[in-house]
Amino acid sequence: MYKDMDKEYVLNTYARNYVNFKEGQNATLFDESGKDYIDFTAGIGVVSVGHGNKRLSSAIADQANSLIHMSNLYLIEPQVKLAKKISKLYGKDVATFFANSGAEANEGAIKLARKYGLKKHEGKRFKIITLENSFHGRTIATVKATGQTSFHKPDFAPYPEGFSFVKDIEAVYSSLDDQTVAVMVELIQGEGGVLPFAKEEIQKLASFLKSKDVLLIVDEVQTGVFRSGEFLASNVYEVEPDIITLAKGLAGGVPIGAVVTPHKEILEPGDHGSTFGGNFLSTRAGLEVLDILESYKHSGELDETCVYFDKKQDELQKEFPNIFKEKVGLGLMKGFQCFESIDLSKLIDAAFSNGVLVLKSGRNTLRFLPPLTISKDEIDEGFERLKDAFKKIN
Repeated sequence: MYKDMDKEYVLNTYARNYVNFKEGQNATLFDESGKDYIDFTAGIGVVSVGHGNKRLSSAIADQANSLIHMSNLYLIEPQVKLAKKISKLYGKDVATFFANSGAEANEGAIKLARKYGLKKHEGKRFKIITLENSFHGRTIATVKATGQTSFHKPDFAPYPEGFSFVKDIEAVYSSLDDQTVAVMVELIQGEGGVLPFAKEEIQKLASFLKSKDVLLIVDEVQTGVFRSGEFLASNVYEVEPDIITLAKGLAGGVPIGAVVTPHKEILEPGDHGSTFGGNFLSTRAGLEVLDILESYKHSGELDETCVYFDKKQDELQKEFPNIFKEKVGLGLMKGFQCFESIDLSKLIDAAFSNGVLVLKSGRNTLRFLPPLTISKDEIDEGFERLKDAFKKIN
């Protein structure tokens, strides 16, 4: 019934799997027939504290019972507290603008960078360089910033000027010119194959850009909020970007985005805004998520989970050396590069049929983005099901 309704009334922009999930408990989902699934996707890295988290749902309900929304023309207490919390966890003196998504956060970062070019370089700098295989969003500007030509369809042209992408970080150095205002990178390319850049490579780039007064924008929409094992992947890489963007896991499923920067003096009232961004509901949810995950990290449980998940990946790779070429990723943003002969869609379909949700990344990477609070029992069950599934098609 709902499949037919979806096809009739919802715009056809997704190649859907028509399973109808009705309930979730941490990393376990249940469909309308009662079948359970181990969720290694977390809504593409969003459900950071698991499905049906009682602390988060209680905080959301409590906030909804008082105030859900007021405009940014007035003080929003949980927004102020969340901005302070982000600064504390990052360990830097930064200010935050709140939006509703990762794409919006990256749009805000682009505007901030261009305003920087106006104020600091008399408007002579406006170009932004990104990397091949990057993904920065689906708005007109962030699609153009995305370093994958498959996203630059003529259907939506013309695209805004001032964006270009290069093959790798080494190519950035020769691509800078006197109109370049910023370089935008993901420290781990989530949609491009779950490939972390080398720490030394990123540190060298950050130092070079600083010497040229070119801004470093780090897109942490997927890597942020403890996904890498630390609050930010920037903490792991020991760099201090000029702008960081967050979204996905920040509010555990409530839409949110954030632009984080030490350059507090660049934007002025009227330069940027959002009706819904940073409202009472989303920022209260964000506060609860960060409190939960801060405790989870401090207790050592997050680190243990990362190590345990990694161990189970090793076991799976040993069992199927003809499928998995290389393990990739960091923290609980993990994957397997598969051999070119492997049909990744068959792996994903087999896993789903056996009650495990997994994702695709890049051309041939099987991606895992489980809730950060996933239990060892859920990890064990998920990998056992994957073994059974892959035996059937191997």
